[in-house]
Amino acid sequence: YTSVNALILYVFFIMASSTVTAQSDKPCLGLCNGHYFTEQQGADHVASLTNRLKTKRDWEQHGDSIRSHIRKGLELEDFPTKTALNPRFRNKKVLDGYTVESVAFESLPGFFVTGNLYRPAGEFRKKSLAVILEPHGHFPKEGDYGRFMKDVQHGAASMARMGALVFTYDMVGWGESQQVEHKFWKVQVLQTWNSIRVVDFLLTFPEADPDRIAVTGASGGGTQTFLLAAIDDRVKVSMPVVMVSAHFFGGCSCESGMPIHANGKTVYTNAEIACIVAPKPLLLISNGSDWTKNNPTVEYPFARHIYGLYKKENMVANAHFPPEGHDYGKN
Repeated sequence: YTSVNALILYVFFIMASSTVTAQSDKPCLGLCNGHYFTEQQGADHVASLTNRLKTKRDWEQHGDSIRSHIRKGLELEDFPTKTALNPRFRNKKVLDGYTVESVAFESLPGFFVTGNLYRPAGEFRKKSLAVILEPHGHFPKEGDYGRFMKDVQHGAASMARMGALVFTYDMVGWGESQQVEHKFWKVQVLQTWNSIRVVDFLLTFPEADPDRIAVTGASGGGTQTFLLAAIDDRVKVSMPVVMVSAHFFGGCSCESGMPIHANGKTVYTNAEIACIVAPKPLLLISNGSDWTKNNPTVEYPFARHIYGLYKKENMVANAHFPPEGHDYGKN
């Protein structure tokens, strides 16, 4: 696609969603990029919220405000009409306990999601398989890239062998998704819509269980994880990896390029967005060398407080790996 075609595509998207974007009065059009807070400011922010949010009703009002603002910031107050997916399947391989094949389908007319579908080997009864979305992050290493990263392939294959229907898919502008550049000014809404349509695609399979839908991804894939879980109630389990932070808001246009974090002078952190799924299961995975290094002492205690308002502390956990780095490695 040329840049003109990309613009036509986006105009179609906006016309279909029929929304109006309201900008805040903060600098940078209400965007909160990168390390928007210091670590101490982030910790103080969630500590203040912990003191203020005393009841389940308090949190649900706050969470509803965040969810509404995310949809407004993404220009998804009204979802576009869902059109035919028209999936194409290619290059199926039968491997040890699972199959994998290339898939492309249309999230919008003429705009393709590209990915790999992993399935357990064999025949399965109706609604017998869990459904897992695995978006990837910004890992540009040559030969170990995007949805073809070893970590992504190993994870998806392992989950398929355990009995899940798994889909790994390209970020917009990465891999085979080359119709729009990744730095496109509103790529965040396209990626979020793609994730919603991935759920639609996976639920077309009779063996897919609509009551067991999960999403997990690392880094930018972690952002896609908690954004999808926040606005699509079909997601039952959320597992964002090396991304949830009270002070870091995402450094790419696909994470913080649209005004989802600032509502006037009110700021919503990713720690809050991740908790919108409460009391559904939430697993925060963090490490010792990036912006998630404080999860055990800042973001996770905040999440436990929110889940405690539902008396469901057992539904949230933190797996923290102090010696490790920013990845979705085997551990």
